[in-house]
Amino acid sequence: MRLLFCGDIVGRPGRDAVAAHLPGLRQRLDLDFVVANGENAASGFGITEKICRQLFEAGVDVITGGNHSWDQRDVMSYIDGEPRLLRPQNFPPGTPGRGVGVFAARRGKKVLVLNVMGQLFMEDLDDAFACMNNQLSQHRLGATVDAAILDFHAEATSEKMAAGHVVDGRVSLFVGTHTHVPTADSMILTGGTAYQSDAGMCGDYDSVIGMDKTVPMERFVKKVRGERLSVAGGEGTLCAVFVETDDATGLARRVAPVRLGGRLSEAVPD
Repeated sequence: MRLLFCGDIVGRPGRDAVAAHLPGLRQRLDLDFVVANGENAASGFGITEKICRQLFEAGVDVITGGNHSWDQRDVMSYIDGEPRLLRPQNFPPGTPGRGVGVFAARRGKKVLVLNVMGQLFMEDLDDAFACMNNQLSQHRLGATVDAAILDFHAEATSEKMAAGHVVDGRVSLFVGTHTHVPTADSMILTGGTAYQSDAGMCGDYDSVIGMDKTVPMERFVKKVRGERLSVAGGEGTLCAVFVETDDATGLARRVAPVRLGGRLSEAVPD
C-alpha cells in the first residue's frame, strides 16, 4: 500500500497547501490512503465541521487531533457523529469522540489509524504507552488490518523515539506531530515500522511555527504575553511523510519526506 501522512495543518495557508497539492500527490504517488493532523486548521486553534468537510473533499481520508482538538466548541457535537475525525485516544473515558478506527482504503484494504498524545510537557492524560499497547493488542498488522498509522502528538523527541521503538513491528508508520518542524530522521526501524519524529506542519514557514512572527518575538524578547497569536498569512508548505508497505506483512518497504510549496526545499519521492 501507499500511504501519506500530512503534518499539522495550520490555518488557511495550511488548508490551501493541502487543497492545492494533495489531489496531485494522490495521483502522482498512487496513494491508497491519506491521514492529516487537523488540530490547528481553524485559525491555528482547533478544527470545525466546515473545515473537516473541505479536507475530506481535498482527498484526506482521516483527520487526527491533539491538545487543540477542543478549541472550537462546536466540534464537540460533530466529532461523535464523524468517525473520520479522531482525537487522542488517551483522553479520559467519557470524552467526546474516539482516537482509533479501522478505515477502508482502495482495493478493499483496511487501515488502522491510532491517535495518541504524549505526556512530557503536555496535558496530564492517561498513560500513552499503555494506551498504544492496549489498542494494538486488538489488531494484527498483515492479518486483521493491512496497514496501521500511529499519530503520536507530543512535545519531546525522546518520548516520541521511545514510543516508536515500543510499537516497532506493530504499525506501518509511527509519525510524530505537534512541534510543526519536519525532522530529518525518516527511517525504517529494525522491526519494519517507518518512523519520523515529526512530520512538520502544513503552513507558512515564514513564521514562528505557523504563527505571525511579531507577537512570538515580542514574547521572547520582552517576557510579556502581549497580543493573541495569529496565523501567518503567506504561502503554505505541505509537509508530509510517504510510506510504501509490503502487501503481505503491512510493514514498511520505503519511507520518504514530502515537501511542496512555500519556503522549504521541495521533496517528492520518485
